[in-house]
Amino acid sequence: MTYEDRLTRFGFSYLERYFDCYGVTITVIEDETDKSAQEELVDDLIKLVASFSGKLYGMRSSKKQQVVNTVESEVKPDE
Repeated sequence: MTYEDRLTRFGFSYLERYFDCYGVTITVIEDETDKSAQEELVDDLIKLVASFSGKLYGMRSSKKQQVVNTVESEVKPDE
């Protein structure tokens, strides 16, 4: 994979250990090194916010679709 966050938004080290138990190696092409603990924490927080906002927008989208479907079913012209 190119970036580790393509596999998971956070908790990469846990998956890496789990896969290692089964002899599977994860190779990250664009490894970000030389980050301070503070930079890593900020990156993790940004990944969390991105993940939760994606879920939130997904929920909004499904609610909107429900409203559209309900209105369309009620407004259908009499045949």
